[in-house]
Amino acid sequence: MVKRYRTIAFLGGADFKPGDQTYIDAYTTAKYLAQMGLTIYNGGGPGVMRASTEGAKSAGGKVIGVTYHPDVSLSHFEGRDPQNKFDEEIVTSDYFERTKQLLLLMIYISSLEEELELYSEFGMAWAASRIRAGQERPIILFGEFWRTLIENFRRYMYMRPANSDFIR
Repeated sequence: MVKRYRTIAFLGGADFKPGDQTYIDAYTTAKYLAQMGLTIYNGGGPGVMRASTEGAKSAGGKVIGVTYHPDVSLSHFEGRDPQNKFDEEIVTSDYFERTKQLLLLMIYISSLEEELELYSEFGMAWAASRIRAGQERPIILFGEFWRTLIENFRRYMYMRPANSDFIR
């Protein structure tokens, strides 16, 4: 499945540090995908985003950061991580535009770990894939947490049969 795509977006938690299993998983996965020739996109922040940059770069891959530079009063948002050394930067106006650009530019999405902020990104990725009939983009979810979440969606929500076909 991966070979027909040329890009992948890493959406994931900013709080993960080198040595954390999620950081290691993002690094290793990005390295593998870069070795396959995929261009890596991420939000330009720390954590999973920086790990995916470092993993891709370790394999000689290309990384594009889709960022925005929040007002300094938004100190709770990670913003742009100066240690995330991607190759090119696409600057957007805000969080929603950044996420939208990641979803529009990418061929498929990777979400790692269960930080609360990922629910909005996951929902947007699901909707973006669903409305592109015939051009759906797979969503790859790491970890047992996501399996449980998807099982609960199937159990407690009406889902058209094709609604979850693009989730791996």
